[in-house]
Amino acid sequence: MVRIRLQRMGRRNRPFYRVCAIEQRARREGPVLENLGIYDPVNPDKAKQVTLNDERVKHWIAAGAQPTDTVRDMLAKRGLVDVKLWETDREHDRKRLAERQAKKAAEGEKKEETKKA
Repeated sequence: MVRIRLQRMGRRNRPFYRVCAIEQRARREGPVLENLGIYDPVNPDKAKQVTLNDERVKHWIAAGAQPTDTVRDMLAKRGLVDVKLWETDREHDRKRLAERQAKKAAEGEKKEETKKA
């Protein structure tokens, strides 16, 4: 399966990322099928932080490529993926996170009770 994900570049403490179409099982710096743009989080100009080839991104998504969560967020902000679907996925992720945190809190309380006894 092809994923659209970030590939870290740049030097220490000054990262920038390439947005690429890459095979899912390949390592982060592995062979890239196609570079689709760049993401520079350190750039002070917000308009220049993300540069994408919108046409090629749409092509890869139509071909079945799955964006990672971070890339999906970027694409949704640019209107390249279905925003309603993105929002439902984000809501589902938030609910799962809240359930995990509640479960950890309950386990922590049980451990404290056993220590007191």
